[in-house]
Amino acid sequence: MVKKRHDRSLGPEGAGDRPPVVELTYRAPPDTPAGVEVMTLAELRARAPEGLLGKPQRLDFHQIVAVRSGSAGHTVDFTGYWLEAGSVLWVRPGQVQQFGEVTGIEGDVVLVQPGFLSPGTAVAAVADDPFRPVLWQPVGEDHEAVFRAVGHLAADFRTGGALPADVHTDVLRHLLSVLVLRLAHLTTPVGSGVPAPGDAFLRFRAAVERDFADRHRVADYARALGYSTRTLSRATLTASGVGAKEFIDRRVMLEAKRLLAHSELPAARIAGRLGFDDAANFSKFFQHRAGLSPGAFRAALRPPTGRGQSA
Repeated sequence: MVKKRHDRSLGPEGAGDRPPVVELTYRAPPDTPAGVEVMTLAELRARAPEGLLGKPQRLDFHQIVAVRSGSAGHTVDFTGYWLEAGSVLWVRPGQVQQFGEVTGIEGDVVLVQPGFLSPGTAVAAVADDPFRPVLWQPVGEDHEAVFRAVGHLAADFRTGGALPADVHTDVLRHLLSVLVLRLAHLTTPVGSGVPAPGDAFLRFRAAVERDFADRHRVADYARALGYSTRTLSRATLTASGVGAKEFIDRRVMLEAKRLLAHSELPAARIAGRLGFDDAANFSKFFQHRAGLSPGAFRAALRPPTGRGQSA
């Protein structure tokens, strides 16, 4: 894991008082299997440049943290999570995270490059699904199974160097698959009565993730996918608890918040990136959903300015 760049540019007065987002890209250490790395949180703290873990970071890789002791806060895409013994956190590529008191927890960290799990397989589909949960708290036998899977993966990462490189990689791929499938099982508890998402919703969700910046109307997605608007709305409500239009708007809002929080692009530029015909319409949309203007949202994320404050 290496620091890639700061996403920080010249902007309004006071912008420099806000921590910039740090873009992190994955690079396998020498003499280790390409695509996956396992370390302890203590090793992560020792390797990270001073101050890095406390800054907002956008990852281009998967990061799974299995907490064995302690407690601390963690933020992923504007949502706060509380990590404690037994927690499993999964931050996916493109999400923005920020560690809280990282010295307050101990455990294991698994870093995975996109594409490490065989593309087109069921386990890769689970891993690459951006709508999967961020945090799990398995209990009982589930807790034992998940943490044994993490421990087995960590042990084979450290001791498999005597194997041929391709065999070592395959072993780690299979062990990671066990962990992923165990976590996937936890997302739909037995007896919950929650049906698996249907094909219409899965196709709609993938299309929204790809095209939300260009298409804001349900009718446009329905036409492109070959469904009626009613079918998409019903499928989305069943699978996600909200209608199709609300699903689209939430994705647009998430990206708007990311850009306002972690870039210095003016609101007019952000409006254009998100498919709004002018800044006024974007501002009205944002105000209606967030309860404050884009500028006020951005300002609220910045600490008070002051001469004595450190950058």
